[in-house]
Amino acid sequence: MCADRTKSSEARCRALRIALISGLVPLSLTLVQCGNAPNPAALAANSQANVQVVAKTSPQVQQVASGDTFEDRFPAPQFRERFPSASEGFLQRQMSDFSPKRAVQQQPEQAPYKIASLAPQVPYQRPAREDLTTLVSMKSSAFPYFGNNPASDSPFLNISKGDRRGHRSYSGRVFWQDETYNDSRVLMHVPEHFDVRKPGVIVVFFHGNGATLARDVRDRQLVPQQITDSGANAVLLAPQMAVDAADSSAGKFWQPGGLKRFMEESASHLAQLTGDPNSARAFANMPIVIVGYSGGFLPTAWSLEVGGISDRVRGVVLLDAVYGEMDKFASWIQSHRSGFFVSSYTHYTARRDRELMSMLRQKGIGVSEDMDGPLRPGSVVFVETGDGITHRDYVNRAWTQYPLKDVLVKMSATPALALTRVAATSSSASSR
Repeated sequence: MCADRTKSSEARCRALRIALISGLVPLSLTLVQCGNAPNPAALAANSQANVQVVAKTSPQVQQVASGDTFEDRFPAPQFRERFPSASEGFLQRQMSDFSPKRAVQQQPEQAPYKIASLAPQVPYQRPAREDLTTLVSMKSSAFPYFGNNPASDSPFLNISKGDRRGHRSYSGRVFWQDETYNDSRVLMHVPEHFDVRKPGVIVVFFHGNGATLARDVRDRQLVPQQITDSGANAVLLAPQMAVDAADSSAGKFWQPGGLKRFMEESASHLAQLTGDPNSARAFANMPIVIVGYSGGFLPTAWSLEVGGISDRVRGVVLLDAVYGEMDKFASWIQSHRSGFFVSSYTHYTARRDRELMSMLRQKGIGVSEDMDGPLRPGSVVFVETGDGITHRDYVNRAWTQYPLKDVLVKMSATPALALTRVAATSSSASSR
């Protein structure tokens, strides 16, 4: 019995010693590791139970078994995790939020989807629409013209040579119809900020002698750019007059209703250009500002006199252009006191401008001789410019640099003229 007790006691002691050793060995290993950074290989080896990793010290590559790939350990985030919902963040506004509300069919909600890339995602932005500038052929444009010259009540094409027909000007020079009076195109310009739903204006520009639409009106005189830089809600129509010739003939604008037909046809073209066929009605009723430079005084005067829609003309701007037809200008000013009239001149036209001022004062119409104040309904302004201002550069530099832009900015500041300024600043427009 004593022997059995001794054997049993030894067995228990041996079991106790084994248990103590099993507990102390891991503790000693842990104490040895204290103060050292964790080994990345060890972290990777213990990330999952049944995964073996062959890890070597940096910079050698670690090979990871297929059960522990990068995608497994770092799954791609869901879309809702990257961007807050409407209730969690700022309200997302779209361009449609600023348009008139229309009844639309509700689209079915799309199921959430997973982003395929971990790269930062830039929110979608609609590309800014660029200015639209183009040449459009129109039947109602100034030329070709086969009617009479109202000044002489004789055919405009008053000379022929074989099959060719031409016009002998007052100076005696002959301009042929197929070279000078056969371009029916109109320069149309719509700024990128233009909004047909807001009050706006159509600028009709009659260029002077010796000009073409692309070379002079667009590139040299920068008429489209001036309209864009003004920030005004305005579009441009510039018909080709006599092509690159010393001639001021008005063509179809001599005819009764000529301006009316021109504006009616242009409304559909502008609607097509802006991509909204339903806007033709808005263009057909939009106010008009006529700008005549140099020889452009003739189609301007006749459009006011017989154009058929003089009540739509909100303003007239003459740039060194009073070479005649003072009675027509005075008549329009007197009968349209809700519009404005601006004539800026050099010494070339000073005598006629002063004569027109005298005619207006005799009719009891007040005249201002500077452009410092705002343009209001009924404003009549004459501005004389110094000798340093040349006639050729007058569309770019008159009483100020870019006078057409200045007129539109002053119009925009007058609510009674019903013109909205929609661009932020001219600097932002010119930076595009």
